[in-house]
Amino acid sequence: TGHQGPVFSAAFSPDGRRVVTASSDKTARVWDAATGQVIARLTGHQGLVSSAAFSPDGRRVVTASDDKTARVWDAATGKQLAQLSGHQGAVFSAAFSPDGQRVATASADQTARVWDAATGRVIARLTGHQGPVSSAAFNPDGRRVVTASDDKTARVWDVATGQVIAQLTGHQGPVSSAAFSPDGQRVVTTSGDQTARVWDAATGKQIAQLSGHQGSVFCAAFSPDGQRVVTASADQTARVWDVGT
Repeated sequence: TGHQGPVFSAAFSPDGRRVVTASSDKTARVWDAATGQVIARLTGHQGLVSSAAFSPDGRRVVTASDDKTARVWDAATGKQLAQLSGHQGAVFSAAFSPDGQRVATASADQTARVWDAATGRVIARLTGHQGPVSSAAFNPDGRRVVTASDDKTARVWDVATGQVIAQLTGHQGPVSSAAFSPDGQRVVTTSGDQTARVWDAATGKQIAQLSGHQGSVFCAAFSPDGQRVVTASADQTARVWDVGT
């Protein structure tokens, strides 16, 4: 406890000993998971903080905010290390690459961007969506990013070139999230059309449609072995699906 507004996200550090939270009170906080005590308070954003996540080594945190920036922080001290500025709208999500050297952001300005996590320099600007981009995530080797958008599509991008590799088309509503499978060969997406879908990440071909929810599906994730997907929905249920390998 300690935030002065709703808490939008919470995530463990890689070693499971700490938790980072993001809040509408314009701060993120790093906590000791065993005692509940605050380790660091990340202050500087001028708008609500919508997401916060640790780097793969647990030494840094990246935050995303309505103030149109993402920021990188020292997880132990709360010192700001880099400010990722350039988006023209709220930043909805930010995530480190698997090697921790880059950050992918998703924004209301209809773009996603890839940044150098140390310097804050833009490496790639991913343009083409016709609506706000709600999420952006790296694949396991860090060479691809998948984005989800209100334009009813998800897209897979080449980080080195900024070009679209595959466009995932078929949802009948805004796409709220997109994530790679553990082997990077598939993508799962969720939508306001009450479905989740599984796609071939290289071709964009739909592999499976997960239908049965009675409300918007907000997020989905693969199991570690890639054989199942769990979904969360406005219909007050979560479901686990067999999607094979």
